[in-house]
Amino acid sequence: MSVLELFILAVGLSMDAFAVAVCKGLASEKAGWGRLLIVGAWFGGFQALMPAIGWLLGSRFINYIAAFDHWVAFVLLAVIGINMIREACRKDEECDPNAASLSVRVMLPLAVATSIDALAVGVTFAFLRVNILYAVIFIGCTTFILSAIGVKVGSIFGAKYKAKAEIVGGVILILLGVKILLEHLGVIRF
Repeated sequence: MSVLELFILAVGLSMDAFAVAVCKGLASEKAGWGRLLIVGAWFGGFQALMPAIGWLLGSRFINYIAAFDHWVAFVLLAVIGINMIREACRKDEECDPNAASLSVRVMLPLAVATSIDALAVGVTFAFLRVNILYAVIFIGCTTFILSAIGVKVGSIFGAKYKAKAEIVGGVILILLGVKILLEHLGVIRF
């Protein structure tokens, strides 16, 4: 696999994490370096970890992983997106503590949901002549950078239009889940 092919793959795998990072930025008024680094580390770390796990599992589990990865991603993203929309539409002015939260309880499902496809990619690495260490580091760093940028982009727009932005963020998460599901079911191709 060439560096260009790996770069395209890394950017493609990072897009879900980027969109969720934008949503995390939308939920916060300020995106300091700490927030950017934490979100980047969660998403970049899982985008690196999942292909490594997939590579270790190898080809004998490819049918099992391909059979349900899209459903897991769809359900997690849809539930999180629906919750974001519900919280944004609440009449009271209280801020949902989970919308901007970087706790393990909030970030772990997001990191898993956005990196589940990378697990299946890792399984395919077992069949290719890929330097797995280089590949996972490259994928993780790409996702880290794009996720940090996503938080900053989201925070800039979220300060002015917080409620509407949270609704848009929730819709984005739901649409990402639907896109993943439809791609894997063969309904659409990107």
